[in-house]
Amino acid sequence: MQIKTLIVDDESAARSRLRKLLAPFDRLEIVGEARDGLEAVDAIVRLQPALVFLDVQMPGLSGFEVLRSLPPETWPLIIFATAFDQYALDAFDANAVGYLLKPINRAKLNVAVERAVVLKDRPRELAAERSRLVAVEKSTRGELKHIVARTRDKFMLLALNEICFFRVEDGIVKAKTTSSLLRTDYGIGDLDTRLPDPPFFRAHRSVIVNATMIAEIAPLMKGSYLLTMKDEQRSELQVSERQSKAVRELLQR
Repeated sequence: MQIKTLIVDDESAARSRLRKLLAPFDRLEIVGEARDGLEAVDAIVRLQPALVFLDVQMPGLSGFEVLRSLPPETWPLIIFATAFDQYALDAFDANAVGYLLKPINRAKLNVAVERAVVLKDRPRELAAERSRLVAVEKSTRGELKHIVARTRDKFMLLALNEICFFRVEDGIVKAKTTSSLLRTDYGIGDLDTRLPDPPFFRAHRSVIVNATMIAEIAPLMKGSYLLTMKDEQRSELQVSERQSKAVRELLQR
């Protein structure tokens, strides 16, 4: 059975060269290409490749941010391509996840592909590889600079200042802008640790608020507060008593 393969690189020449280098591998079926991180997220969800050659440095979303925008259980097998990201290389070395240095060497590509082919037919080793990939992703996490959200038919890249708040609804984290409520694949706990504070703060176990998008603050009983947001719907969010310290600090500024 052929292995569905996706090529992700922001440089057309690099995608073309890699496609040519992969042509001799009969087990690989190139099902698509992506020119940037947002296209990569869409292609991975839509095409469900088993193997992705993923550029690390791309405008918009980096290779690591592509993975962070998707639930880990949906990640395909990844072979990273990088030109100079020494920090990433250190992470790869520590966790034995596949990577290739640009310009891609044919011999090293052969080794990486053969390894991928072997892993594809060994579920237990493939699961271990995914665990190592998760470890690499966690070791390179930094503060979020933007958010990937989705509508019914496309993915969107949102600047943080566009977001009024995040809220968990039916187990799904949704991002509220001034005019739209959009689904994301982030966990609320992950957002809580990776969004800049300030202006974001945890208002409730299921809500994270952008303080710059608060229109009004009203006190409630037992030290809690009611926030009215600047979105078109003038959404109201209650701050739990446990989290009210963040609001009091806002009022003191």
